[in-house]
Amino acid sequence: MTNRTSINVVWFKRDLRLEDNEALFNALNTNRKTLLLYVFEPLLLNDEHYSERHFNFIKESLRDINKALEKYNTKVLSVTNDLATAFNQIQDFYKVHTVFSHVETGLLVTYNRDKEFKRYCRNNFIQWIENKNNGVERGLLNRDNWFENWESYMNQDILPFNAEPQQFLDFEAIEELETVLSQTDLSTPEDTPFQKGGNTMARKYANSFFENRHTEYMYNISKPQASRTSCSRLSPYISWGNVSIRQVFQKAQELKKQSDNRRNIGAFISRLRWQAHFIQKFEMEHTMEQASINKGYHKLKKSISDRYQKAWREGQTGFPLVDASMRCLIHTGYVNFRMRAMLVSSFTHILWQPWQDASTHLSQQFLDFEPGIHFPQLQMQAGETGINNLRIYNPTANSLKHDPDAVFIRKWVPELAKLTTPFVHEPYLMTELEQGLYNFKLGEDYPHPIVDIKENRKRASEILWNMKSDPEVKRESIRILKRHTLRDRNRMLKTD
Repeated sequence: MTNRTSINVVWFKRDLRLEDNEALFNALNTNRKTLLLYVFEPLLLNDEHYSERHFNFIKESLRDINKALEKYNTKVLSVTNDLATAFNQIQDFYKVHTVFSHVETGLLVTYNRDKEFKRYCRNNFIQWIENKNNGVERGLLNRDNWFENWESYMNQDILPFNAEPQQFLDFEAIEELETVLSQTDLSTPEDTPFQKGGNTMARKYANSFFENRHTEYMYNISKPQASRTSCSRLSPYISWGNVSIRQVFQKAQELKKQSDNRRNIGAFISRLRWQAHFIQKFEMEHTMEQASINKGYHKLKKSISDRYQKAWREGQTGFPLVDASMRCLIHTGYVNFRMRAMLVSSFTHILWQPWQDASTHLSQQFLDFEPGIHFPQLQMQAGETGINNLRIYNPTANSLKHDPDAVFIRKWVPELAKLTTPFVHEPYLMTELEQGLYNFKLGEDYPHPIVDIKENRKRASEILWNMKSDPEVKRESIRILKRHTLRDRNRMLKTD
């Protein structure tokens, strides 16, 4: 045991890539061999925010990395264990000198896990180096100079993956570790409707977007069907780290200089900035995972309805665009931003349910689940920040505007497909005679609306607008603005 070889470990989290991976880059710039490690931890495998689609995406990403690593005679050691157990077993073979990873803005369970791992490293004389991820910074008290620092980070050189086989533990060494660790089977179903994980697929999506799909980006961004091709569809690859924000940002900036579609690319770049902004907000105030950031809204009480929540989760609310969006999300793992906002608004405003009860269902469905986006956006769309405009989406108005020919609704709510377009949008307006003409029975073939939308929108609007005047809501709004407001907000919004 005294002659154990001293090694580095690169602990992959949501940075499943080789290029522009600071942890990997730094590990390879030492004189020690490096073991690449991914741990499928029971604390996440059993966490209610995750589902099989996420772990399949991770496995696909790891297989993609391993394929690229074949010529280096190595691979990622992928195991299913709690973190300390995995490292204890590795340490039976090697002396872990330094662990390299990135700072993870994740769930509370991962934050607590990281604190425990820091103690583990200290007790085992292991150095743990955490690198900045996508320009998000830990320990900030306010946003002074944050945007300037973030943009400076985005314009730094992409970190290359220049490696030699002798820098890694080889296949033989890893296979020896696999005999004692709980090796994870990385196989996944082939025929699924979800985007496949990995840098190879990320590059394909990025190339097709920057080459031609971006030309209709702004025009189609709110349309539930057209956005599926006009939007970049890079979000899962960014969320799981198959590409870095910096790689995408620089590619977009390069295209913007030579493109005739500067406004489309500019709008896309502004959303990359906002993505980082929201993750930074969550990093600075992680209590958003469970409670409204504005403590004044903690007094807001809503009656729980299991029936309403079940209908919403299953796409059976009687509001066609809501139901189509939910069914599409469940089946494919994706709907565009407006449909996500509408799903949250319908749950929290129309059905008057607490946003916390929507959290886990949505996170399980979003293939691109990113905690730093998920919780701030839930609260913003629920109208419980005190600083954002209150938006109570009208599903019918949105379907008429963004899916006027009901193409999206017909695809995902096929029981309405045979109706004329006006009735696809509002089947509840059909008379008994009209239902007979279409051989369609409201309440049997498709549900009646489960609530009165006009009445419930009015109730939600009145209550939430009145709460903006609550003294505690006002005090909290001032605190939030002081802590999280960007001084150069207009620059963040700039698109050309």
